[in-house]
Amino acid sequence: MKTALRLAAFATAFVASMGIARAQTPDLQETPALAAEVAAGKLPPVAQRLPENPLVVSTRPEQEAGQPGGDLRTLIGRARDVRLLNVIGYTRLVIYNEQYKFVPDLAEKIEIEDDRIFTFHLRKGHRWSDGHPFTSDDFRYYWEDVANNKDISPAGPPVDLLVDGERPKVEFIDETTIRYSWSKRNPAFLPRIAGTSAFYLYRPAHYLKQFHARYADPQKLTALVARDKRASWAALHNRMDNMVESDNPDLPSLDAWTMTTRPPAIRFVAVRNPYFHRIDANGRQLPYIDRVIFNQADTKLIPAKAGAGEADLQFRNISFNNFTFLKENEKRAGYRTLLWRTAKGSHFTLYPNLNANDPIWRQLLRDVRFRHALSLAIDRQAINESLYFGLAIESNNTVLPDSPLFKPEYQSTNATLDMATANRLLDEIGLTRRDGDGIRLMSNGKPLEIVVETAGEDTEQTDVLELIGENWARIGIKLFAKPSQRDVVRNRIFSGEAIMSVWTGLENGLPTANTNPHELAPTTQYGLQWPKWGQWHETRGQSGEAIDMPAARELYDLYEAWMETSDEAQRQRIWQRMLTIHAEQTFSIGVISGIFQPIVASRKLANIPKEGVFNWDPGAFVGLYRPETFWLRP
Repeated sequence: MKTALRLAAFATAFVASMGIARAQTPDLQETPALAAEVAAGKLPPVAQRLPENPLVVSTRPEQEAGQPGGDLRTLIGRARDVRLLNVIGYTRLVIYNEQYKFVPDLAEKIEIEDDRIFTFHLRKGHRWSDGHPFTSDDFRYYWEDVANNKDISPAGPPVDLLVDGERPKVEFIDETTIRYSWSKRNPAFLPRIAGTSAFYLYRPAHYLKQFHARYADPQKLTALVARDKRASWAALHNRMDNMVESDNPDLPSLDAWTMTTRPPAIRFVAVRNPYFHRIDANGRQLPYIDRVIFNQADTKLIPAKAGAGEADLQFRNISFNNFTFLKENEKRAGYRTLLWRTAKGSHFTLYPNLNANDPIWRQLLRDVRFRHALSLAIDRQAINESLYFGLAIESNNTVLPDSPLFKPEYQSTNATLDMATANRLLDEIGLTRRDGDGIRLMSNGKPLEIVVETAGEDTEQTDVLELIGENWARIGIKLFAKPSQRDVVRNRIFSGEAIMSVWTGLENGLPTANTNPHELAPTTQYGLQWPKWGQWHETRGQSGEAIDMPAARELYDLYEAWMETSDEAQRQRIWQRMLTIHAEQTFSIGVISGIFQPIVASRKLANIPKEGVFNWDPGAFVGLYRPETFWLRP
């Protein structure tokens, strides 16, 4: 039986937050930047480019109706960061609104039955950026010809589409209706397809078929493979089918802006999608801004370049320790420095690798006394005052005070400075011998030197690690920071070569009982404290290691129990137990949370909120606040 109440609430939130209704669709206005192409017959008029029922985006009371035009400049530290385009645009079948509720986007409406059956209704007349219809055939192509093609996807459909190993039943009911169903409940499905890290259930079939052996002329396909110097047609297909990376300008898109620059380059230009499905209340097709320009620069120079007015919107590669400098240069460079509160469970988190290959380190890191000692020997107050003007929250890696699940003990257990207890715990473990410099000796006679691997993308991590290193020296532990490229660090963690790393904490520090608690359990290799257990879950035992710690196994079982129940009270009990385990076990070592993220915004940039929540998922950095409605005053 359909959950009518759930659907009613879903639809109500959709209409209230987005201002959507067929009768409310205003008279359409042509975009000035596209008028010449329309007049020349190169583009159809706006009424023919939009779906029958476009998404009407209502502005907030403090916002202004925008005017189309202009270029938005931002700075990136590496060419791959053009992926940010997919985040800024934040276009999905379903998205989060500012209240973190699900609302339809590319889909016009969704029907949900017991979190098992999901029926998506697309917008009639919706088109890809090249004008080709966006239909259920694009979903069929992905499911049949990509996810279930052994040449392209040897491992089969992604784990995100599996429920206890069960693949969904996928039905293509008509041109605009698609249904996914499982025999068991799948409450993780909507959060995944609404997530910041895009997970697409569709592909532009009309474009990709030319690279697929099932559809392409064999001789032409062979020639294309040779021209691109690929090993096979599947490798060529994967290269051309990269919707997240924005590295193939020929690949049609549904996003607000589409990339026109082919790498390698240091300046990337994305232009408005003439078929984008959103409009404002005055009938103007969004986005307002014509072009988004990504200029590559050394990450160390990005704060200075932003402070010199070289970016109209900058939030990547700048941090709170740049705030004073940015504030001082506002008037001269013509921008504002906004401060948005972050929502991660911890802004700075140390991850002891419980799956480290080295047997001595593995045994030591799995000893809860050792993890407690490391946490108790961190002077969080000094770090807060030195680097964050005392404005941050000194805390474990846990939920924030604004979460309904918060309890003070989650924040403070084993997270207050206590050098005496830290030293006592290390002595209890047997780490009593020291070298001439006062560094404790491990069981193999080597000094207890912890190498913390970091992506080294900003100086803030280095500053925090330096202060922690001074703290740990007082308990006889030497800390070395080892910066490397992000991908290199991750691969070392995943393989068990790294013994400790640093990253941010829980992505969502403001969960409710109905938020999926997958981050608290070993469900993904990106859980940096237990990557091989996560691999084991993701591959259903084909790689990685089975969970062999009782507390971690309990977390996994609790996660499975949460997935199987729809009772909110039971879900809350599960969350509370999982948070308690994390506080007691210190699987990750949080330091501070709730810091402010500076956002540089040109004084000409209108409709960006003065205050907001800066978060990856949910939040898409600024994507939650609809950058397609940002506009540039003359």
